[in-house]
Amino acid sequence: MKRRVFIALVAGAALSSRAQAQQPAMPVIGFLYLGPEGSLPKISEAFRSGLVALGYREGENIRVLYRIADGRADRLSSLAIELVSVGAKIIVTSSATAIRAVHAAVPNIPIVSWASGDPVAMGWAQTLARPGGVITGLFIVTTLVKPFELLKELRPNATTFGYLMNATNPSNPYFKRVAVDAAQALGVKLEVIEVTAQSELADAFSRMGSAGIGGVYINPDPVLGSQRVAIAELARLHKLPSGGDDHNLVDAGGLFALSTNYPAMAKRAAWFVDQILKGTAPGELAAEQPTEYKLIINLKTAKELGITIPDTILARADEVID
Repeated sequence: MKRRVFIALVAGAALSSRAQAQQPAMPVIGFLYLGPEGSLPKISEAFRSGLVALGYREGENIRVLYRIADGRADRLSSLAIELVSVGAKIIVTSSATAIRAVHAAVPNIPIVSWASGDPVAMGWAQTLARPGGVITGLFIVTTLVKPFELLKELRPNATTFGYLMNATNPSNPYFKRVAVDAAQALGVKLEVIEVTAQSELADAFSRMGSAGIGGVYINPDPVLGSQRVAIAELARLHKLPSGGDDHNLVDAGGLFALSTNYPAMAKRAAWFVDQILKGTAPGELAAEQPTEYKLIINLKTAKELGITIPDTILARADEVID
């Protein structure tokens, strides 16, 4: 090989190596999902569409690593540590249970919530406008008046309603408070039932049925969400109208859902990821709340329970399952 050609090749290789070294490393995002694997695709697709809208392409200029706890809260800490060990610089997740576990396991990693309870009440944020710390995103700061109003419309003679909770959810004090406030506002009593495992559900519903409870609302929680089929079946078995915030409960045979648009929230979470990647501290990004809700009614379940859905509810429904 001629000396001039050889020098040119060496110089070109050096320039190529230098250019590659100067290219920024592809950012890695961890997406940690507590709920059941079957409900992840709709959420992950929404998150991806949010990234695409902001100019990101998985495998080209961003990597997203997905980890699924499948309703097992005890796996969250190890999965969070695993994500960080393979390069995740931000973890996207939902629910107070997951956020608390992630923050405890990897306290310095930014966390973007796409759905969780009031971050101020949980002690994660100073204010919604300026959270501080490493946690930001979308949070459901709400009252429970509307779902208990629905139960009251469905069972106008009932004086007591049930509120089913996952006993291990750290948001319980907050949700209990807003649930009790909602019941008091409607002039009804509230029976709070907490369970720690699927094996306790049958006994919980048996007690509700024996106590003459007029209906039950399922607290927003991924662990309970993973048991939605069993919950819907038990509610029908004990002739209890059941409602929640997840359309999957209605698909499984629950009576109604006043559902937040979770895919829209997951899509919006991509914006928070983008801002953090561009250098904004998570604590400087104002937390947001959902603006879209959807009322879904299962008429098949209503018929099975012997309940006639009032026209006032049907007129408000966004979707009716026959």
